[in-house]
Amino acid sequence: MMRKVTTGVVFLALVPSLVFGATRPFEKVGTYSAQFLKIGVSARAAGMGGAFTAVANDATSIYWNPAGMVELTRTQVTLNSTVWPADIDLYFAAAVFTTPYLPGTFGISARALTMDPQEETTIYMPQGTKRFFDAGDMSFGLSYAMFFTDRFSAGITTHFIHMGLADKSVETMAFDFGLLYRIGIQGMKLGMMIQSLGGEVDFDDRASKLPTLFRVGLSVDAYRRGAHALLASGEFSHPSDNKERMNVGMEYEFNQFFYVRSGYNINYDSQGVAWGTGFRIDTSQTSDIGFDYAWQDLGYLGATHRITLNFSY
Repeated sequence: MMRKVTTGVVFLALVPSLVFGATRPFEKVGTYSAQFLKIGVSARAAGMGGAFTAVANDATSIYWNPAGMVELTRTQVTLNSTVWPADIDLYFAAAVFTTPYLPGTFGISARALTMDPQEETTIYMPQGTKRFFDAGDMSFGLSYAMFFTDRFSAGITTHFIHMGLADKSVETMAFDFGLLYRIGIQGMKLGMMIQSLGGEVDFDDRASKLPTLFRVGLSVDAYRRGAHALLASGEFSHPSDNKERMNVGMEYEFNQFFYVRSGYNINYDSQGVAWGTGFRIDTSQTSDIGFDYAWQDLGYLGATHRITLNFSY
């Protein structure tokens, strides 16, 4: 078993060089498309500073690490709304479920980035032409995860992506792949995620790649006694179009009812401190409803707000 764990750790250490071996030693900000794929979708995860790869135990694990879907023993539906700067909104909905006819855990998801219509301007009419255009992105995903041992699970998500700008639109496919290993000491979990692997998109005869992201994280039950529990998590990420980053976060839980969260985004261009709160209420012996809110500082861009509703049954 120790040999298997060691092999897994070595593999996780080598993945960034295998995936991003061709990355040049300078940042490629603004050269990759589909940036909406990098916007986190969960108020709970955002409240923990985005350090969620090794936590991933609810329906939003479809985004953060599909290997975590196996943690759900009941069907869960999640609805998420993000208020982004510049009057941009991001919506995410997903459902995770099992079926008695097939092994493993399944998930479906949909995501949409929207903005208000913008007035067209030209060199000769800088004040506007009275003609309006809109822009937006969306994706639809199918996910699958399963246990390979009592401690190790893996999951994959296939996305169909559509992006539109005025009268032009492009489509492509992308894949997310995640691993989750339960170490068995103090609730420790090791998670790895490769996000947005896929093809290129072409709006104007110049192809752009998708913003592939590699993340590896560790979570631990820092304290658990009686009605009180404290979860700590941290992770390292390597985006293909920016510098390496770190995320750290914590979640305090009281009686599986009330939650307080805080986190910090390290080495980001704008994102910094984050915090959040949440409630979970049992509606019957087999169902419950949860509400989460998160606030995140974006520096000169202001702040962003996220709201999540979860239904389990």
